[in-house]
Amino acid sequence: MSDLLTYAYAVVRNAEGLREATAPLRGVADSPVSLVTDSGDDQLGLVVSHVPGQDFQEDALKRHLEDLEWLEAVARAHHGVIEALGERTTVLPLRLATVYLDDNRAREVLEAGRTMFAERLARLSEHVEWGVKIYVESSAALAAPTVPAADLTPGRAYLRNRRQQQSVRDTVYQAAQKAAERVEAAGRRRASDRVRHRVQQGLLADAAGAVGENVVNDAYLVPLKRCDDFLADVAHAADGLDGVRVEATGPWAPYSFAMPLDESGGAAVAEGAPP
Repeated sequence: MSDLLTYAYAVVRNAEGLREATAPLRGVADSPVSLVTDSGDDQLGLVVSHVPGQDFQEDALKRHLEDLEWLEAVARAHHGVIEALGERTTVLPLRLATVYLDDNRAREVLEAGRTMFAERLARLSEHVEWGVKIYVESSAALAAPTVPAADLTPGRAYLRNRRQQQSVRDTVYQAAQKAAERVEAAGRRRASDRVRHRVQQGLLADAAGAVGENVVNDAYLVPLKRCDDFLADVAHAADGLDGVRVEATGPWAPYSFAMPLDESGGAAVAEGAPP
């Protein structure tokens, strides 16, 4: 058995000059990137590189996933290859750490999914992904009006302040819901599809540098010709809504709208666009 495994980044439409364009790219583990083509349809390709089996076989990969520094390096290399490909052709990104025993096994999976991949690439053509996050500002959620409490006992003053704080929280979260409705309306007008992701909390929120509480984390698939209008709508989604911030990120390759490979593929984790 070879000490190397085949790491797959994306299924692509095999545009003219793509093989030459991939040649200078370096991927995960600083390995050269290459193109595996479908023997029955040279319009489809699987972009791959070779990685050490000692790091990407199942048991080793499980251990590495606990190492945030290692995971970040792999994710950065993975996304770097996909973004470079997206500048040349339509890209169907695969999940982070999708690996096969060798190039032949990767080609078999590509050929088995030929129809599905072709249909998905056609759907994603001339589209990009935009992420939209809505945050409730922490200061706004926690602040409450200062009201003199000279006539109240300490216990009553405490309870009143708690009620005031809860009232402010309720108002801010209602405002966030209004902003979300505006973004959704923009998506219905401008986007082809939407995916809801889990809101970012804990370490993931820290890694993304989030300020405030993330209450909405959605991805939109937007035609290139409608991007400016979509972004203009999103930019005004928080107008008149105190304590709410709406943030658009992108454009990305359509990570959130790519279908995962079937179970014959390797380990697959950490899907979605960069935070």
